[in-house]
Amino acid sequence: MEAAQARELPPLRNFASNLSKDLDAVTAGLTLPYSSGMVEGHVNRVKFLKRQGYGRANFDLLRRRILLAP
Repeated sequence: MEAAQARELPPLRNFASNLSKDLDAVTAGLTLPYSSGMVEGHVNRVKFLKRQGYGRANFDLLRRRILLAP
């Protein structure tokens, strides 16, 4: 990160600078065995179902599809 911050490339320097601001979170994300992948998958599925019913269905149908979909 120090080498990237010393470079003349502003995007690379900004990336390294922002990475160092959140260094604890980045280190934890790379070293801990926990993952939010399962939650992100469910969020993605709900968004997909919501997009399918856009303009055609009401909230009750969306709720039913979310609860009953595999």
